[in-house]
Amino acid sequence: QVQLVESGGDSVQPGGSLRLSCVASGISVSSYSMAWYRQVPGKQREWVATVSSGGSRNYAVSPKGRFTISRDNAKNTVYLQMNSLKPEDTAVYFCNIKVGGLNYWGQGTQVTVSS
Repeated sequence: QVQLVESGGDSVQPGGSLRLSCVASGISVSSYSMAWYRQVPGKQREWVATVSSGGSRNYAVSPKGRFTISRDNAKNTVYLQMNSLKPEDTAVYFCNIKVGGLNYWGQGTQVTVSS
């Protein structure tokens, strides 16, 4: 059974940085793209970034240039380095992997950006 566990969320001031981690179990992630999404209460979950199995990276417009997605296949982990954080980055961040047509999600980690 595929399981994803996110960590690293916290409360920070605008301009601060955080690094989120997502550890996968039940599967070797090396053959799959992995992604980060975020969700604010009352709004749809939105895509943030994806890293392919080959290491190619894509970003949504808002975090581009401030966030970096990376992966460590040996640790079965994907990361999201977030710099220059803004209040509008406040959300619950979720890790995602799609396997055999099924989407798997972690429980999420809360990021709050506020002065």
